Amino acid sequence: MPALTTTSDGFLLNGEPFRIISGALHYFRVHPGLWSDRLRKARLMGLNTVETYIPWNHHQPGPEGPLVLDGFLDLPRFLRLARDEGLRVLLRPGPFICAEWDGGGLPDWLTSDPDIRLRTNDPRFTGAFDRYLDLLLPALGPHLAAAGGPVIAVQVENEYGAYGDDSTYLKHLADAFRSRGVEELLFTCDQADPGQLATGSLPGVLTTGTFGSRVEQSLGRLREHRPEGPLFCAEFWIGWFDHWGGPHHVRDAADAAADLDRLLSAGASVNIYMFHGGTNFGFANGANHKHAYTPTVTSYDYDAALTECGDPGPKYHAFREVIARHAGVPDEPAPVPSPKLPPTVVELSDRSDLLPLARSLAAPVHTDAPVTMDELGQRTGYALYRTTLPADGDGLLHFARGVGDRAQVFVDGAPVGVLESERHDASLPVRVPRPGATLEVLVENMGGVNYGPRIGAPKGLLGPVSLNGTDLTGWDCRPLPLDDLDTVPFAPAGEAAITVPAFHRGTFGVDTPADAFLSLPGWSKGQAWVNGFHLGRYWNRGPQRTLYVPAPVLRPGSNALLLLELHGSTATRALLTDTPDLGPENTW
Repeated sequence: MPALTTTSDGFLLNGEPFRIISGALHYFRVHPGLWSDRLRKARLMGLNTVETYIPWNHHQPGPEGPLVLDGFLDLPRFLRLARDEGLRVLLRPGPFICAEWDGGGLPDWLTSDPDIRLRTNDPRFTGAFDRYLDLLLPALGPHLAAAGGPVIAVQVENEYGAYGDDSTYLKHLADAFRSRGVEELLFTCDQADPGQLATGSLPGVLTTGTFGSRVEQSLGRLREHRPEGPLFCAEFWIGWFDHWGGPHHVRDAADAAADLDRLLSAGASVNIYMFHGGTNFGFANGANHKHAYTPTVTSYDYDAALTECGDPGPKYHAFREVIARHAGVPDEPAPVPSPKLPPTVVELSDRSDLLPLARSLAAPVHTDAPVTMDELGQRTGYALYRTTLPADGDGLLHFARGVGDRAQVFVDGAPVGVLESERHDASLPVRVPRPGATLEVLVENMGGVNYGPRIGAPKGLLGPVSLNGTDLTGWDCRPLPLDDLDTVPFAPAGEAAITVPAFHRGTFGVDTPADAFLSLPGWSKGQAWVNGFHLGRYWNRGPQRTLYVPAPVLRPGSNALLLLELHGSTATRALLTDTPDLGPENTW
């Protein structure tokens, strides 16, 4: 019998009445050295449970395995720490997680197959997920409630009613968990819309809703769909995510707390999304594509109860007061903000141009027409395409199927323009200085779409490229892996203006490691690393203006900052500050 069971209007945990008061905390968005801190702060706010997605694409980067369960992906360790803190856990293993995460958590080796029918009973899809569960669930078995662990419930799919209508597929997933020994309560999760609840639910599986406001109406729709059983808001949206070029979304703390009070006053259980958002470190961010492609920023602060660096924000204290009225909170002081690194200037004195260096990063693939990044085996980051132009003079470059997602174009090493899928760019006027001039196109994957039918859309150059109507042939297509940058040959930068993609490096001293925020005034767009740790993407388009630097990334003594600047800089230095800047706010 599962530890968590349902009654006509609530939950029982080991036979005793239990209300889930949970908060979302994605282990893969938080430095592992800070997991204990975040879990302790969850308990101190009054939460009895935490919820997390499981990103399939990161845990199984290849179709044959092996499973990755270390570092940021050491889920068993995270579950042990939750248990030690006295917290229960809700697991949401997908297959699809959305989460504003690259590809919605679906692996690129799966989504790059154009014939596969994602999130359906297509045996190629369900078979791949079954094989993943065969690897994942033995590692998680000791942490399920049946074995004395903290996991009390497992989600079947994720907001499926907004995507498809395949009850056979949903039943396959539920059976897949049960046949592999998962005895715990299973649940589905859909927006509180009658149609979506109908197509996303499954008999014998708890139906839960997602909403951020209109509490009475949303709970009413849940009750109309299921006349009996617990009322559970599995995602109570208290903030929102940000796109490059948009505002930083925030929600008034008093407004969110009032809706939380309404939920708890109605006797419902709740999972706050997000309790702590964290960061899309590296190339992990996703994107949306409704009318246009819009990539998500590096920060996943989400205006959550805990800020991106784990400090209690206004919602933390407001929610703690609400929870205290309904369920009680620990008789311990609320946490205080963490120490911050004193403002520190970093001189970026060394430089290495990217385009000449690309030859040593990976061997090219020689093709008649350009191929996608997927075909190059380079799903994230960058690829460089190179050919020659047959004639001089003015001309029009045309990219037949556009680019995925952003391309910088160079002729004989000089920048001549940028194309962005966000603007539906497909053509660029150029002046060719001589016959046989070199054309290079540096393409950046800005993040895989994480919601809707465009998941798995290809990246890189997506089709033929022509000059004045004549297709260009004889391409060198080169992936640019950036996993190991220790061999980049740096030299003193000098004083010349920088207008081409280049790596920049500088060092700085730290007495006592503490959280910091990297500010890059005068820099344009690129990636940042501290001591080899990939902080993520920066872009002066905003809204985000600083990158979070977790304290465990730093060390006493000398530290190294490395930037890949794609355009150019009017600055030669960076600044580590003690205050985040996520941009102009839009309150909802």
